Amino acid sequence: MSEKHEEWLKQADYDMDTADAMFSSGRYFYAIFMCHLSIEKSLKGLYSKKIS
Repeated sequence: MSEKHEEWLKQADYDMDTADAMFSSGRYFYAIFMCHLSIEKSLKGLYSKKIS
């Protein structure tokens, strides 16, 4: 099973792919929202790696 930080970073990457798809289709508001989620998850991943 993946470590906790790896799962957060995997989800962040998936959210960035979703943001890219939303941006390409002209859904800019949702693209920004998905970028926001990706940043949050990346920070959680980095933090959980640092404390473990």
